[in-house]
Formats: sequence, C-alpha cells, structure tokens
Amino acid sequence: MMMEANQQVKTTAVKGTDTARLVRGMVKNIYASAHEAKAKGQKVAYMMVASQYDEILRAMDIVPLPTENYAGLCAAKRDMDRFLLKAEADGYSQVLCSYARIGLGFDALRKELGRIPEGSPDGGMPLPDMMLGSSAVCDPRFKWYQATSRYLEAPTFGIDVVAPPPQDDLNEVRDYYIKYQRDQLQALIEFLEKQTGRKMDPERLWEAIRLGDRAWQLWYDIDRLRVAVPCPMPSQDHFSIMVAGHYYTGTQVAVDFYQKLYDEVKYKVENKIGVIADEKYRILYGGGLPPWHTLWIFNYFESFGAVFVIENVYRGFDPVEVPSHVKDPVDYLAWRAFLRFTRYHEKARARSGNPTVEKLLDMIADYKIDGVVFHACRSCRATTIGQVHIKSELGKYSNLPMMQLVSDMVD
Repeated sequence: MMMEANQQVKTTAVKGTDTARLVRGMVKNIYASAHEAKAKGQKVAYMMVASQYDEILRAMDIVPLPTENYAGLCAAKRDMDRFLLKAEADGYSQVLCSYARIGLGFDALRKELGRIPEGSPDGGMPLPDMMLGSSAVCDPRFKWYQATSRYLEAPTFGIDVVAPPPQDDLNEVRDYYIKYQRDQLQALIEFLEKQTGRKMDPERLWEAIRLGDRAWQLWYDIDRLRVAVPCPMPSQDHFSIMVAGHYYTGTQVAVDFYQKLYDEVKYKVENKIGVIADEKYRILYGGGLPPWHTLWIFNYFESFGAVFVIENVYRGFDPVEVPSHVKDPVDYLAWRAFLRFTRYHEKARARSGNPTVEKLLDMIADYKIDGVVFHACRSCRATTIGQVHIKSELGKYSNLPMMQLVSDMVD
C-alpha cells in the first residue's frame, strides 16, 4: 500500500517540448540494456557522469550503468526511503551524498535479500562487472564504489579528473595537467583491457569521440536558441534531455535525439512559441542539483509568469577546439578535458577570480535574466558550499534579485 501511495504523488513537471517526453523511454533503456548485456555475458560497469571516460567505454563495448542517475530515478518515483534507511542503518550519515546513500542502500539490500529488491524502479540495477569511480565534481564519487565493495565483489578503478585553479597561468601549467590527465586515461584503458581481455581499438575510440562531440555541439546549439524571447525550452526539460548527452555519450542515439530536439526548438523560436503564453520573468537556475522529488516547482514559478530559461548544472560541455596536431585519441580526450574545465579561467583572472561567477554573468547577459534561483542541497556539498559566496560575488556585478531554496536532490 505504501508503494502504491508513493507512486500517486506528483513529482514531475509539465514539459515544454515534445522531444523531452521521449526521455523516459531512454532512461528505461539504460537499465534494460544493462540487464540484457549481463544475460549475454557482456561487461557492465557502474560509472559516474561527466568523468571524461564515456567514449572509452563505448569503444570497448562496456555497457555503462550510471548509479547517480538511478538515485535520481528512485527519487522521481518516490521509492528512495527504503534504500536511504538501509544505508543509514549501516552507518552512513544523513549528510552524506543522498545519491551515494541510495546506491549503497540498494546494493546492501540486494546482498541481504540475495536478489534485486522487489519493485525496484525500472527493474533495478544488475550486478556490475567493474566499478569506475571518479574524482570529478566531488569526493563521494571517488569513494562511493570503494564502500560498495562491502556489498559486492567487482574490480574498482578510480580516475582522477583534474583542473588547475583559476589563478594559475594556463600557459605555464597546461602541459603538466594534460599529461597527467592522459596518464590517468591510459591507466583506465589498461584496467579495462585487463577486465575485458581485449585491446582498445583507436579507430573505434575516434568514432565514439566524433559522435560525442557532435552530440555536445547540437546540445550547445539548442541552448543558444534558448536566448530567444519568449523562451522555447525551460529548465525542467533540460533536466530530462541531459540524459542523452550524459548517459548516451559517444552514440548515434544521442546525436539523433539532439538533432530532433534542435529542430523542434528552432521551430518554436521561428514561430515565437514560448513555454507559457505570457512570459513575464526570465529566471536563471544558478546552481545546485535539481529537486528530483519536486520538479513540479518549475511549473509553480510559471504560474506567476516566471520561466527558468537556462541553468548551471548538468550542462552539456561547451564546444572546445583541440589543436590539430593532436592525432592520438587518448591525447585528444586529455586536451578536451583541460579545455573544458578551464574555459572561464582567463575571464576569472581578469575580473572576479571565480570561473562560476563569470559563467553566470555571461548567462545573465545572454539570456536577459530577471532573477537567479539557487538550490542548496543538504547532502551535496559540491554544489552547495560556496553558493552564498557566489551569490554575494554576483551581487558585485549585477543588481538582480536572487534567492536560495533549501532541500535535497533526493532525500
């Protein structure tokens, strides 16, 4: 009865585009594909979003299983409590990343029951053949899978994803950071070759990179269309459509999806079709993970004529130009990561000292922003600590009204 009641609670938001409504099927396919792969003897890997290794997995026919996404899915389905409570019963603090607590709780319950917990959203996650942690974004993403080893046996690799501080002279540190990142990627490849018994095919990696870059470019082009007044696509759609870019990286599926979305958004811009009939205020979602349990809040803002027209979380990576002399695909990935992570460093050195502040100021200008809303997540230090400082720094260069909502991404 409790699960039935939970499923009746509205968590989602009304979408602004038809293409965004296709994402639910893509999410289901992530977990269905992992189960099918296990049945066929294909390798499946727990993995972290935005870790710069996605194309490598695709090139080696390793099926990615994104555990953070699964936590968000559990929250959207209001089926997170049993996993959170199990993790907390095992000693994990309530202020630890709630994504990690859901994942750890799920794996703990599976071990205890000897099977996937009954009624798990989208059939649950199959046992991984390997786990690929990452230092990108936050510490729990590096330590999570080490803790998971309490509940299952699978080889684990943690990749270090790095970027220099903004005060560094990029010309002085570039070579060091790129070499270090390349060494990390190469070590991961060697680990994967050992797990699969196959060598990396450079041509297949190049093909995955080309598909990945094409999808990222289309996503960027879509977001540039969103500068239009009225806005053709809101942030609640973004939090759906990001699935293609972050969880289907390096595939034709992502390219085709974003081409379809681009065509729809472009049509809406050309015909002045907005998210709502009377757009009065244009809001920037300034940071913090989205409240997966309460995404309808975006529609609540719309009832006052306020549309979230752009956001600064789970974004696609802006296109970067890797030098033409880079001929090796692993070198390319290292260069691309460095350029992605330092895109706003020079602007920061020249003004605020903070790349995030510079990025938000660009968005405020480009998207004709009337106000900024931040979401402070109780269990996500990486996207929450510093929000008050960033808000204060923005206030030095902009007189826009700003507010901070406080909840959590899933708990």
